[in-house]
Amino acid sequence: MDAECDVEIGGGAPVIEALWPGFVDLRRSPERVGEIQEAAAFAPLAALLLTLNGETSPLWTSKCDRWEQEMEELEAGCQSGLACYVDLLPVQSAVFLRWEQAEAFCLQWVACLGPVSAPQCRVEFVVRQAFAGESEGFGITAYLAASGSDQSDAACALAALMAAFADVIPSAVPPATAVSKLQ
Repeated sequence: MDAECDVEIGGGAPVIEALWPGFVDLRRSPERVGEIQEAAAFAPLAALLLTLNGETSPLWTSKCDRWEQEMEELEAGCQSGLACYVDLLPVQSAVFLRWEQAEAFCLQWVACLGPVSAPQCRVEFVVRQAFAGESEGFGITAYLAASGSDQSDAACALAALMAAFADVIPSAVPPATAVSKLQ
């Protein structure tokens, strides 16, 4: 599996508007997961959203989507691909206070994903500016993609990737500021 992290801030880069008009708060109301069209259409995405918004997760989700990959984005020898994204924010402060904090969290997750065997799959974390009501800071868009010989094979690979992704969520968000070793 390929896993990487990037930062896209300013210069017209996309922004996460967390509390958009269609927002469904799965932390408070997990039973509403079926109201999210993409989750209702793909059970592994519903399971991922419930895990990401679960009681022990340091995150909450604000948006997601799922689509078929374009041919030029597919792994060599693959005929079909599926991808999704999920916007992620920290429970503790509604947004990451500093982009470096979000990046550090992504890098932890990339390290956790390193040993996971998921051929023809990739994960990309993108740190973005984020707004959650009155809170302004940073969030993460996680892109998950899988390829296969046909749609069924790609769907199975994406489902397995989502399960592996959920299994290695870092347990805590790094502090907003570095702690000195001299203290």
